[in-house]
Amino acid sequence: MNWLEVLIYTSKQGLEVITGILLQLGVTGFVIQDPDDFNEFLKEEGTSWDYMDEEVEKLKDIETSIKVYLADNMQGNETLIEFKSIVERLKASDLLGEYGKLTIELGSVNEEDWANNWKKYFKPFEVGEKFVIKPTWETYTVPTNRMILEIDPSSSFGTGQHYTTQLCIEQLEKYITPQCTVLDMGCGSGILSIAAVLLGAKKVTAVDIDENSVHIAETNFKQNAISGEVFKTYCGNVMENDALAGEIGIHKYDVVVANIVADVILMMKDILSEYVKNDGILIASGIIGERADEVRTGLEESGFLILNITEKNDWVAIVARLKH
Repeated sequence: MNWLEVLIYTSKQGLEVITGILLQLGVTGFVIQDPDDFNEFLKEEGTSWDYMDEEVEKLKDIETSIKVYLADNMQGNETLIEFKSIVERLKASDLLGEYGKLTIELGSVNEEDWANNWKKYFKPFEVGEKFVIKPTWETYTVPTNRMILEIDPSSSFGTGQHYTTQLCIEQLEKYITPQCTVLDMGCGSGILSIAAVLLGAKKVTAVDIDENSVHIAETNFKQNAISGEVFKTYCGNVMENDALAGEIGIHKYDVVVANIVADVILMMKDILSEYVKNDGILIASGIIGERADEVRTGLEESGFLILNITEKNDWVAIVARLKH
């Protein structure tokens, strides 16, 4: 098997945050390089050094970073896309620069090659009971009664291959009703918003902190022949931009979907409760299994009644109804 070498530059303060994100994405093996560790090693009490290898001495000048290896297959590439998306959100919200430069480098393949090569793993496939997800560059001639959802995620999260996206689509199939309104918080490629429209939603609002993701989502809406009268996109961080938060929340929504990560859902739980209509539905995913109880408790504290929890391969989606 081939592997993708991924190097993330951060700071001492960012190490815990980045490793926490990796663990939530199911990445448990990584190498941390930090010059502070080298300095502590030199100053270890009771130790004196007469000679030090030149390569070891170079460690004092390295940038703080985390190196991981991901399988060069569909799952590994989807994890990389999701990780890049989360890091971009973190970088946009890190106004004081506490977490370093937060840049990502691919050690075994250049960015341009990777952006095209990973597509060979993305083929049409079925999701839930009603969809075939098809990349824009593939043809699909199999007779089917399912709806065809075309997507080109580019550098944004959301091919439909990831378990969290599938969990959300399966729940949207249950809770989208004709003429309902939907808020997609952290829309990525726009795949969940598009699914909601194809299921009958009359209006979808898609929000992402990453400007590139918003542009990609808009392109994918048009690729699926969805009129600009049906969807509205916003770029920004509702936790920091009160004007943006207010504009998005002028009208409450029948269904809010947040496929992000556990920590962000917990930080946003009160904001999400403000966006959901009374008796409306929240679909929260991007939650690793071991965090499910924590997120469930947090949502209950914000007035949500948990309706069900579904799981795939240790990823969880929580469906809750708001009771003001």
